[in-house]
Amino acid sequence: MFAAIRPVFTRALVLGVALGFAAPVFAAEGTKLFNFVRENEEIVAALTPEDAVLGEDAGAIGKALHDRGTMTVWRYAVRKAEDGALEHAPLAKISLSAQGNLRVEPYATPLRVVPLQ
Repeated sequence: MFAAIRPVFTRALVLGVALGFAAPVFAAEGTKLFNFVRENEEIVAALTPEDAVLGEDAGAIGKALHDRGTMTVWRYAVRKAEDGALEHAPLAKISLSAQGNLRVEPYATPLRVVPLQ
């Protein structure tokens, strides 16, 4: 009995691992998202086109924010697309302040990311 279940379980495990690696790659092909973390909040955001020259280096983004004192970014939120799938989409253009403790991290998501217009 267990011998019949084992190949099915193995295929499901391999498929799950493959999808786990494929999902973040899918999201990483377009707009790059970052997680800006403070003591009491987290903001998922994308850089404005003007700041895209900073690239994907979270350290460079954190340094630019510290040097400038503020930075404008596009806040992203999860919404339901017209096809019913969940996606990350721009919500509002906001200003981040460098005051207090702030950590910048790349943000990987298995969801589709709507690019900035």
